[in-house]
Amino acid sequence: MTGHDRPVATWSPHLVSAAGIEVRAGVDRVELAEFKRVMHTGGVAFLRTVFTERELGHCCGRLDRLAARFTAKEAATKALGTGLRGLSLTEIEVISHPSGQPELHLAGRAADRAAELGVRSISVSLTHTSRAAEAFVVALVNSNTLISTTHKETSL
Repeated sequence: MTGHDRPVATWSPHLVSAAGIEVRAGVDRVELAEFKRVMHTGGVAFLRTVFTERELGHCCGRLDRLAARFTAKEAATKALGTGLRGLSLTEIEVISHPSGQPELHLAGRAADRAAELGVRSISVSLTHTSRAAEAFVVALVNSNTLISTTHKETSL
C-alpha cells in the first residue's frame, strides 16, 4: 500500500447483518396545518391521487388519520429507495387491523420494487399529535452480499 492508496471507511444508509438480511428504513413527518392547506387546495383530486377508497373510508375525513397515512406512504418510498419517482402513492396502502395496528399493502410498481429488492417483510408505525403526523417504515430485505467497508482512495 502506497501513501496514496489507503483504506477509508464508507457509510451506507442500510444495515446488513451477517445472516444476509438488510434493514432499510424510511421516515416522514408533516405538519397538520400544512397538510390541511394542501388538501384544501388539491381537493378531491388530491385525495384520489394519494389515497385508496379503503383508506378514505377508514379515515372518515379525519385530518390526523389522512396525514399519518400520507407520511407512511412517503416513508415507504424512502425505504424502497425510490422516493416518489416511478410510483403512485395509491400503490402503497395503509390499512388498519381491528386492533388498530397499521399494515402496508404494496401493489403495482411498489410491489415490483419490493420484489426487486427482495423485501421479506415491511412494517409501519404511525403517530400524530394535534400539530403533526409521522410515520416510520422498516423493511427487511434479503442481501446476498455484505456491503464492503473499505475501498482504495487514490490521489491524482
